[in-house]
Amino acid sequence: MSFKVLGTGSYVPPKVVTNDELSSFLDTSDEWIMQRVGVKQRHICTTETAADLAYEAALRALEDSNTKPEELDMIICATVSNEDVSPSLACSVQKLLKASCPAMDINAACSAFIFMLETAAGFFALKKLNKILVIGAERMSRILDWEDRGTCVIFGDGAGALLLGAGDNYIYSKLNTIGDDTVIKIPNPTGNSPFYEGPVNNPVVYMNGQETYKFAVNAMCKDLKEAILNSGLSEEDIAMVIPHQANIRIIDAAKKRLNIPADRFYANIDKYGNTSAASIPIAIDELNKNGKLKENDNLALCAFGGGLSSAACILRW
Repeated sequence: MSFKVLGTGSYVPPKVVTNDELSSFLDTSDEWIMQRVGVKQRHICTTETAADLAYEAALRALEDSNTKPEELDMIICATVSNEDVSPSLACSVQKLLKASCPAMDINAACSAFIFMLETAAGFFALKKLNKILVIGAERMSRILDWEDRGTCVIFGDGAGALLLGAGDNYIYSKLNTIGDDTVIKIPNPTGNSPFYEGPVNNPVVYMNGQETYKFAVNAMCKDLKEAILNSGLSEEDIAMVIPHQANIRIIDAAKKRLNIPADRFYANIDKYGNTSAASIPIAIDELNKNGKLKENDNLALCAFGGGLSSAACILRW
């Protein structure tokens, strides 16, 4: 027993920030960003919180599946950019939905959505739950250094949600963690303890772009190959690869190493930027709402990010 997808939803804030707008206060340009990252624009919160984004995505997933909040057995959220350490993002969404089920967060950075699917599959295997709402939601704009062109041009804000029900469509997953804070790191504020004698943290995204690129391409290809093989499939059987939208060059590099037609790799980073744990569910919802997913399609999801972490799974639509 694993699960099947009953409905999808996504939401991005209405404020759109183009590369040209960023170049008005950063030493950058539309050409520079497009060549190195593949982002043309991104959606940025003005008054919205991560919980607001998650709630709106959740409403759309519930509507798509004709499900009421009181039918939910659990809410699981993935985020690195929630406004509060506690309550969790999932708790905030539960309150907004007026649901009464258990709720919790998972933090595995950009890989968290697949880690969250694996967690949901475990709960379904216990045969105690019927419907689980999983949400990836990020207000990355809150934790960026807006004077660092190497990071702030990459990210965007948004949320994506799936409503899961008991089924057998989650075929196989591969999760990896390599404890390393030298490549990608988001420190918490240092605080004001009068007894603390350590270094002062700047609570923004730090990323070594070159090392991130190498890790991401290698992990994406290795994880996808293993997930496909252990699912009893061939690469030709994959209808769509839905990767974490980190950088278009990473996706393009993976295309060259895998025997999957290039047009089966989905990319929307040009419109949304890197929305961390929200990028895969936003892409799934976009594909679903545009009629691009067919029943029994084999979907390959893959992600990579801070931790360092990576993950891949095979999901039958």
